[in-house]
Amino acid sequence: MTEEVRTAPERKSAGDGGYETAQAFDEFMRSFEAFREANDARLDALERRAADVLAEEKVDRIDRALQEQKRALDRLTLKSRRPELGIEGRAPEASEHKAAFDAYIRHGEASGLKRLETKAMAAGTDADGGYLVPEETEREIGKRLAALSPIRAIASVRQVSSSVYRKPFLASGPAVGWVAETASRPQTASPTLVELQYPVMELYAMPAATAALLEDAAVDLDQWIAGEVDAAFAEQEGAAFVAGDGTNKPHGFLDYTTVAESAWAWEKIGYLLTGVSGAFAAADASDVLIDTIYALKAGYRQNAHWVMNRRTQAAIRKLKDGDGNYLWAPPATADGRATIMNFPVAEAEDMPDIGANALAIAFGDFGRGYLIVDRVGVRVLRDPYSQKPYVLFYTTKRVGGGVQDFDAIKLVKFGTA
Repeated sequence: MTEEVRTAPERKSAGDGGYETAQAFDEFMRSFEAFREANDARLDALERRAADVLAEEKVDRIDRALQEQKRALDRLTLKSRRPELGIEGRAPEASEHKAAFDAYIRHGEASGLKRLETKAMAAGTDADGGYLVPEETEREIGKRLAALSPIRAIASVRQVSSSVYRKPFLASGPAVGWVAETASRPQTASPTLVELQYPVMELYAMPAATAALLEDAAVDLDQWIAGEVDAAFAEQEGAAFVAGDGTNKPHGFLDYTTVAESAWAWEKIGYLLTGVSGAFAAADASDVLIDTIYALKAGYRQNAHWVMNRRTQAAIRKLKDGDGNYLWAPPATADGRATIMNFPVAEAEDMPDIGANALAIAFGDFGRGYLIVDRVGVRVLRDPYSQKPYVLFYTTKRVGGGVQDFDAIKLVKFGTA
């Protein structure tokens, strides 16, 4: 096995996306084999009490290359999945809304959009101004966000038309029991219902365009806007879904009250301890991960995911179980996810690093545990005045989020209490 690990090169050809993805996946798997070989040598040296600094550096170097190749592979996979705008239903040139929106974006001509939104019995502007983007563009932004935002990809997503979504949740059911055939039936206790509220908050991005770009008829401005705002939206969403405080942003699952799993109660999220401040236990490091898996009820484990950042994932990548098998396994396919103990990993960069008392790992069924609320409609306000000679496009969407089932998510705390 060669020790040289190449990072995945940038490829610009659009016609051979499948081939590019397959090549990138092959390179990724070769790098993983090199990583495993180097890490085995490092662990053997540690067991012989002959730690080799060069071996440590080699493992870290391969690990960094592995992470870079995985990101390149994810980009290629996302690119191959992107549909062309307008192919679902009607062609872009046949869409009246799209034509009116194009006129507004290129020339600032808003009469067509005003007429369409008046016909639809919708106000042409909201409190901040702007017009709704075409349905195809909104759908494309949603698809890209689902691919780029790790929590959105695994959580429940609901669309609403109001500013607050209220959801009743059965925290505890009615009391039940066994009785004889002719015995009296005692009155049972009433079920406990709680109302969860998810207000939607405004998220914005402001891409800028030059006059030359707007005058170029070959540029699909719908694609351009979707491409400009998706990364900005995904970055802000990702941070809020993980650690948002609920003030002008969604309520992240790490911002709720956390307690030791033995003291878990509704409206709190339980955690398990590694037993060492800022690290895994020196012996049987995988035990806390096993305990976390089985802290989750069986009904939640079927669709459970690990959530952590890439540095935490890199630390787990070096761990083995008692039989000498690595806990971390690479994805089986190019568009698959890496797994830890057979459960997929969602890589969220906004999760904290391993440190003293850090809640660096989450595990659970986020489809049942976390709810994202999207208000229908993405709006764009054209601003040719603030940053001349550039034209700014103030793009907004409204989104909220919060925990909906506090028993569906567990955390790993790197501490002793």
